[in-house]
Amino acid sequence: MTTTQKLSMRDQMVATIAELFERDERTALVLAAVSATQFAPILQRYPQRALNLGIMEQSMIGVAAGFALEGFIPFAHTITPFLVERPLEQLKDDFCYQGLGGNFLSIGASYDYSTDGPTHHGPADVPLLMQLPDMQIVVPGTAHELDQLLQAAYANGSPTYYRTSVAEHNEHLDIEFGKLKVIKQGSQATVIAVGPSLEYVLPAVEGLDVTLLYCTTVAPFDKETLRAYASKGEIVVVEPYYEGALVPGISAALEDMPTRIKAIGVPRQFLHRYGTLEQYNAALRLTPEEIHRRIEQFL
Repeated sequence: MTTTQKLSMRDQMVATIAELFERDERTALVLAAVSATQFAPILQRYPQRALNLGIMEQSMIGVAAGFALEGFIPFAHTITPFLVERPLEQLKDDFCYQGLGGNFLSIGASYDYSTDGPTHHGPADVPLLMQLPDMQIVVPGTAHELDQLLQAAYANGSPTYYRTSVAEHNEHLDIEFGKLKVIKQGSQATVIAVGPSLEYVLPAVEGLDVTLLYCTTVAPFDKETLRAYASKGEIVVVEPYYEGALVPGISAALEDMPTRIKAIGVPRQFLHRYGTLEQYNAALRLTPEEIHRRIEQFL
């Protein structure tokens, strides 16, 4: 979708799904109250394939699976912990186990709802979904990338999670589903920036002799590109969710070479204090200055 006005990821999600509804009669939408206002035109125009179930997230996934069994391509949406953690068993049994295709789009990760406390935080989403066989995981870094990735993969027949956030980077990149993008090349190490983390990683690697790879598809992970650009086996991955989720995939890709991996991301802890996104990043050492220092220490 081409727009002249910069949209947030949430607005882009609504716009892209609306466009897909117009041209693909197989599309279906199931909501659990969240974003019902934004999706009101779709709910009103397509009542046979667009439903708002209210605050029933587990039922939302079950109904989406019903649409998939009838040949539709469902989209299910709510905020991160209510889309991933609350109905995790339904995602596992209703979609992954049965081999159904569907699209699960969240908002609020990791702590966009910073003042609502840990019940509304979502840094565990990607690590949890990595445990589900056949679940694809997409972490766009901008609204433009979300549109590109959703348009490319929404009908690929696999259960696919799209993680949207308020945080974005400011680069305009053409990316491809399932592929790492080479931003720059160096000889000392390979740094992988996931989604919105690129905003902090780009200034963090200034002056460092490293290769920078940009990742928007966490699963399936692009092992081939990593192998081609990680000759030294010194890897740093910067993730916008609980740190370490990509480590198994990186290890599997480089299993035949000596490898050291440093994971930088949200620490595995509850966040008990309230603050802005910027204050959280500073407290969790996820600023460009801290990331630069941690990479230098690792190397």
